[in-house]
Amino acid sequence: MTEISPLPAGSDRRDFSDLTALFIGCTLKLSPEVSHTEGLMKKSIAIMEEHGVNTELIRAVDHNIAPGVQPDMTKHGHERDDWPSISEKVMAADILVIGTPIWLGDKSSVCARVIERLYSESGKTNRLGQYIYYGKVGGCIITGNEDGIKHCAMNILYSLQHLGYVVPPQADAGWIGEAGPGPSYLDPDSGAEQNEFTQRNTTFMTWNLMHLGSMLKENGGIPAYGNQRTEWDAGARFDYPNPEYR
Repeated sequence: MTEISPLPAGSDRRDFSDLTALFIGCTLKLSPEVSHTEGLMKKSIAIMEEHGVNTELIRAVDHNIAPGVQPDMTKHGHERDDWPSISEKVMAADILVIGTPIWLGDKSSVCARVIERLYSESGKTNRLGQYIYYGKVGGCIITGNEDGIKHCAMNILYSLQHLGYVVPPQADAGWIGEAGPGPSYLDPDSGAEQNEFTQRNTTFMTWNLMHLGSMLKENGGIPAYGNQRTEWDAGARFDYPNPEYR
Protein backbone atom coordinates (compact mmCIF):
# COMPACT_ATOMS: atom_id res chain seq x y z
CA MET A 1 0.00 0.00 0.00
CA THR A 2 1.39 3.40 -1.00
CA GLU A 3 1.90 5.76 1.90
CA ILE A 4 0.67 9.31 1.47
CA SER A 5 3.11 11.88 2.79
CA PRO A 6 1.78 14.72 4.96
CA LEU A 7 0.96 17.89 3.05
CA PRO A 8 3.82 20.40 3.15
CA ALA A 9 3.19 23.66 4.98
CA GLY A 10 1.14 26.07 2.90
CA SER A 11 0.01 23.49 0.36
CA ASP A 12 -3.55 23.62 1.66
CA ARG A 13 -3.76 27.36 1.14
CA ARG A 14 -7.28 28.70 0.61
CA ASP A 15 -6.66 32.44 0.15
CA PHE A 16 -5.39 33.41 -3.30
CA SER A 17 -6.41 37.06 -3.15
CA ASP A 18 -2.99 38.17 -4.40
CA LEU A 19 -3.60 36.43 -7.75
CA THR A 20 -5.23 37.76 -10.91
CA ALA A 21 -6.68 35.48 -13.59
CA LEU A 22 -7.73 36.40 -17.12
CA PHE A 23 -10.11 34.11 -19.02
CA ILE A 24 -10.32 34.64 -22.78
CA GLY A 25 -13.32 32.97 -24.42
CA CYS A 26 -12.89 32.21 -28.11
CA THR A 27 -16.46 31.44 -29.11
CA LEU A 28 -17.55 32.51 -32.60
CA LYS A 29 -20.73 34.06 -31.15
CA LEU A 30 -21.05 37.75 -30.45
CA SER A 31 -22.48 38.84 -27.10
CA PRO A 32 -25.12 38.43 -25.80
CA GLU A 33 -25.54 35.07 -27.55
CA VAL A 34 -24.94 32.15 -25.21
CA SER A 35 -21.45 30.62 -25.31
CA HIS A 36 -21.31 27.03 -24.08
CA THR A 37 -17.54 27.24 -23.69
CA GLU A 38 -17.90 30.26 -21.44
CA GLY A 39 -20.51 28.29 -19.48
CA LEU A 40 -17.80 25.81 -18.48
CA MET A 41 -15.20 28.55 -18.01
CA LYS A 42 -17.49 30.16 -15.45
CA LYS A 43 -17.28 27.01 -13.29
CA SER A 44 -13.53 27.56 -13.02
CA ILE A 45 -14.06 31.27 -12.43
CA ALA A 46 -16.47 30.48 -9.56
CA ILE A 47 -13.87 28.33 -7.80
CA MET A 48 -11.21 31.00 -8.18
CA GLU A 49 -13.47 33.79 -6.95
CA GLU A 50 -14.47 31.65 -3.95
CA HIS A 51 -10.83 31.82 -2.92
CA GLY A 52 -10.16 35.47 -3.59
CA VAL A 53 -8.67 35.43 -7.10
CA ASN A 54 -9.42 38.60 -9.05
CA THR A 55 -10.90 37.30 -12.33
CA GLU A 56 -12.01 38.77 -15.65
CA LEU A 57 -13.64 37.09 -18.63
CA ILE A 58 -13.12 38.56 -22.10
CA ARG A 59 -15.05 37.37 -25.15
CA ALA A 60 -12.49 37.86 -27.89
CA VAL A 61 -14.95 38.03 -30.79
CA ASP A 62 -16.57 41.12 -29.26
CA HIS A 63 -13.32 42.98 -29.92
CA ASN A 64 -11.63 43.99 -33.13
CA ILE A 65 -8.48 41.89 -32.86
CA ALA A 66 -6.57 42.40 -36.08
CA PRO A 67 -4.77 39.44 -37.67
CA GLY A 68 -1.00 39.55 -37.51
CA VAL A 69 2.02 38.87 -35.35
CA GLN A 70 2.93 42.42 -34.32
CA PRO A 71 1.97 44.01 -30.97
CA ASP A 72 -0.04 46.82 -32.61
CA MET A 73 -1.36 46.12 -36.09
CA THR A 74 -2.48 49.74 -36.63
CA LYS A 75 1.21 50.35 -37.32
CA HIS A 76 0.98 47.79 -40.12
CA GLY A 77 -1.98 49.03 -42.14
CA HIS A 78 -5.02 48.11 -39.99
CA GLU A 79 -7.40 50.93 -39.11
CA ARG A 80 -8.27 49.44 -35.72
CA ASP A 81 -6.72 46.91 -33.36
CA ASP A 82 -8.08 46.21 -29.87
CA TRP A 83 -5.30 43.80 -28.98
CA PRO A 84 -3.00 46.34 -27.25
CA SER A 85 -5.63 47.01 -24.55
CA ILE A 86 -6.29 43.27 -24.13
CA SER A 87 -2.55 42.66 -23.95
CA GLU A 88 -2.33 44.99 -20.97
CA LYS A 89 -4.76 42.69 -19.13
CA VAL A 90 -2.77 39.62 -20.21
CA MET A 91 0.45 41.13 -18.87
CA ALA A 92 -1.21 42.05 -15.57
CA ALA A 93 -2.62 38.54 -14.99
CA ASP A 94 -0.83 35.79 -13.10
CA ILE A 95 -3.06 33.14 -14.71
CA LEU A 96 -4.35 32.91 -18.29
CA VAL A 97 -7.09 30.46 -19.29
CA ILE A 98 -8.05 30.19 -22.95
CA GLY A 99 -11.41 28.64 -23.80
CA THR A 100 -12.49 27.47 -27.24
CA PRO A 101 -15.18 25.45 -28.95
CA ILE A 102 -14.18 22.66 -31.33
CA TRP A 103 -14.75 23.19 -35.05
CA LEU A 104 -13.66 20.53 -37.56
CA GLY A 105 -11.68 18.87 -34.79
CA ASP A 106 -9.64 21.97 -34.00
CA LYS A 107 -9.69 25.18 -31.95
CA SER A 108 -11.75 28.07 -33.30
CA SER A 109 -10.35 30.63 -35.73
CA VAL A 110 -10.81 33.23 -32.99
CA CYS A 111 -8.61 31.15 -30.67
CA ALA A 112 -5.92 30.87 -33.35
CA ARG A 113 -5.90 34.65 -33.70
CA VAL A 114 -5.61 35.18 -29.93
CA ILE A 115 -2.62 32.84 -29.80
CA GLU A 116 -1.03 34.64 -32.76
CA ARG A 117 -1.39 37.94 -30.94
CA LEU A 118 0.04 36.47 -27.72
CA TYR A 119 2.97 35.38 -29.86
CA SER A 120 3.37 38.96 -31.14
CA GLU A 121 4.37 40.07 -27.63
CA SER A 122 6.60 37.11 -26.80
CA GLY A 123 9.87 38.72 -27.86
CA LYS A 124 9.61 41.33 -25.11
CA THR A 125 11.51 40.84 -21.86
CA ASN A 126 10.70 41.39 -18.20
CA ARG A 127 12.80 43.26 -15.61
CA LEU A 128 15.06 40.20 -15.22
CA GLY A 129 15.74 39.98 -18.92
CA GLN A 130 13.55 36.88 -19.37
CA TYR A 131 10.83 36.58 -21.97
CA ILE A 132 7.77 38.52 -20.90
CA TYR A 133 5.42 35.62 -20.05
CA TYR A 134 7.90 33.92 -17.68
CA GLY A 135 6.38 33.43 -14.23
CA LYS A 136 2.80 33.25 -15.51
CA VAL A 137 0.60 30.13 -15.52
CA GLY A 138 -1.61 28.90 -18.37
CA GLY A 139 -4.49 26.48 -18.91
CA CYS A 140 -7.37 25.83 -21.32
CA ILE A 141 -11.03 24.79 -21.46
CA ILE A 142 -12.65 23.10 -24.49
CA THR A 143 -16.26 22.26 -25.42
CA GLY A 144 -17.94 20.85 -28.51
CA ASN A 145 -20.04 18.16 -30.16
CA GLU A 146 -17.21 16.29 -31.82
CA ASP A 147 -13.87 14.71 -30.95
CA GLY A 148 -10.94 17.04 -30.42
CA ILE A 149 -10.59 18.05 -26.76
CA LYS A 150 -7.12 16.58 -26.35
CA HIS A 151 -5.98 17.77 -29.77
CA CYS A 152 -7.06 21.35 -29.02
CA ALA A 153 -5.57 21.22 -25.52
CA MET A 154 -2.23 19.93 -26.84
CA ASN A 155 -2.06 22.76 -29.33
CA ILE A 156 -3.05 25.52 -26.92
CA LEU A 157 -0.92 24.32 -24.01
CA TYR A 158 2.11 23.77 -26.24
CA SER A 159 1.69 27.30 -27.59
CA LEU A 160 1.45 28.80 -24.11
CA GLN A 161 4.50 27.00 -22.75
CA HIS A 162 6.51 27.84 -25.87
CA LEU A 163 5.78 31.51 -25.27
CA GLY A 164 6.98 31.25 -21.66
CA TYR A 165 3.93 30.25 -19.62
CA VAL A 166 4.25 27.52 -17.02
CA VAL A 167 1.71 24.73 -17.51
CA PRO A 168 0.80 22.76 -14.35
CA PRO A 169 -0.40 19.14 -14.24
CA GLN A 170 -3.96 18.61 -15.49
CA ALA A 171 -4.07 22.08 -17.04
CA ASP A 172 -6.97 21.35 -19.39
CA ALA A 173 -10.65 20.52 -18.99
CA GLY A 174 -13.49 19.99 -21.41
CA TRP A 175 -16.80 18.48 -22.36
CA ILE A 176 -18.05 16.97 -25.61
CA GLY A 177 -21.40 15.49 -26.46
CA GLU A 178 -22.06 12.69 -28.90
CA ALA A 179 -20.40 13.01 -32.29
CA GLY A 180 -22.53 15.01 -34.68
CA PRO A 181 -25.40 17.44 -34.07
CA GLY A 182 -26.73 17.32 -30.55
CA PRO A 183 -27.04 19.23 -27.28
CA SER A 184 -24.19 21.52 -26.22
CA TYR A 185 -22.77 22.12 -22.74
CA LEU A 186 -25.43 24.47 -21.36
CA ASP A 187 -28.42 22.81 -23.07
CA PRO A 188 -30.84 21.41 -20.44
CA ASP A 189 -30.91 17.94 -22.01
CA SER A 190 -27.12 17.57 -22.34
CA GLY A 191 -26.42 16.43 -18.79
CA ALA A 192 -23.07 18.19 -19.14
CA GLU A 193 -23.18 20.16 -15.92
CA GLN A 194 -23.69 16.90 -14.01
CA ASN A 195 -20.83 15.11 -15.78
CA GLU A 196 -18.42 14.06 -13.01
CA PHE A 197 -15.42 13.68 -15.35
CA THR A 198 -15.78 17.28 -16.53
CA GLN A 199 -16.44 18.53 -12.99
CA ARG A 200 -13.32 16.77 -11.70
CA ASN A 201 -11.00 17.92 -14.48
CA THR A 202 -12.25 21.52 -14.27
CA THR A 203 -11.75 21.52 -10.50
CA PHE A 204 -8.28 19.98 -10.61
CA MET A 205 -7.20 22.35 -13.39
CA THR A 206 -8.42 25.36 -11.43
CA TRP A 207 -6.69 24.40 -8.20
CA ASN A 208 -3.46 23.51 -9.98
CA LEU A 209 -3.45 26.89 -11.71
CA MET A 210 -3.97 28.66 -8.39
CA HIS A 211 -1.38 26.58 -6.54
CA LEU A 212 1.31 27.01 -9.19
CA GLY A 213 0.47 30.68 -9.74
CA SER A 214 0.88 31.26 -6.01
CA MET A 215 4.16 29.31 -5.83
CA LEU A 216 5.65 31.31 -8.68
CA LYS A 217 4.49 34.64 -7.31
CA GLU A 218 5.80 33.94 -3.82
CA ASN A 219 9.19 32.92 -5.22
CA GLY A 220 9.63 35.76 -7.69
CA GLY A 221 8.82 33.72 -10.80
CA ILE A 222 11.25 31.42 -12.64
CA PRO A 223 14.90 31.73 -11.49
CA ALA A 224 16.66 33.94 -14.01
CA TYR A 225 20.05 32.31 -14.47
CA GLY A 226 20.30 30.46 -17.77
CA ASN A 227 17.25 31.96 -19.48
CA GLN A 228 17.87 35.71 -19.76
CA ARG A 229 17.60 36.83 -23.36
CA THR A 230 19.23 40.17 -22.57
CA GLU A 231 22.28 38.46 -21.03
CA TRP A 232 22.55 35.99 -23.91
CA ASP A 233 22.54 38.87 -26.39
CA ALA A 234 25.27 40.51 -24.31
CA GLY A 235 27.49 37.44 -24.69
CA ALA A 236 26.65 35.21 -21.73
CA ARG A 237 26.44 31.51 -22.58
CA PHE A 238 25.35 30.06 -19.20
CA ASP A 239 27.75 27.08 -19.28
CA TYR A 240 26.90 25.99 -22.82
CA PRO A 241 29.82 23.78 -23.96
CA ASN A 242 32.37 25.67 -26.00
CA PRO A 243 32.54 24.00 -29.45
CA GLU A 244 36.30 24.71 -29.56
CA TYR A 245 36.90 22.17 -26.80
CA ARG A 246 35.13 19.23 -28.44
